[in-house]
Amino acid sequence: MERHLTATGFVVDAGRVLLHWHRKNQLWLPFGGHIEPNEDPVQTVLREIEEESGLRSELLVPPATFGVTNLPVVAPPVVILVEPTTDGTTEHEHVDLIYFCRPVGTLGSLLVGADPTIRWVSVAELERNQPVAPMPGLPAAAIPDDVRLLALSAIRQEAGISS
Repeated sequence: MERHLTATGFVVDAGRVLLHWHRKNQLWLPFGGHIEPNEDPVQTVLREIEEESGLRSELLVPPATFGVTNLPVVAPPVVILVEPTTDGTTEHEHVDLIYFCRPVGTLGSLLVGADPTIRWVSVAELERNQPVAPMPGLPAAAIPDDVRLLALSAIRQEAGISS
């Protein structure tokens, strides 16, 4: 089966995670996409978050350099998932490098008001496994277990760093 390399970022802030309703796949997802030529995975995840949400972000934890100063160090992902997907015609897999991120600066550039498919989801909603309506007038949809569990982990990590 064909595989594509992707990077995804769970953006967390104040006990909540930013998700979007993926119209083509009809499910709640964090922001991410394909790694472009000449990009490293961190550049990809930060670019994708900004393109898809309007929000600038950074990694929750900067990369450990292990003392290396003569070469750039790219942060490793929190986890790597192999996800079955489709582009509408062809089944394939994404080898997805998952990062935990937080907003940089103010949240004023966030497209939540302009795009109703972007939502902050609280830790309480995630813990209750509460379905979330993608848009007004549409029925609530469950957040996939992998998304929910990783979002909770990212929120916990952010809370540990903030306190």
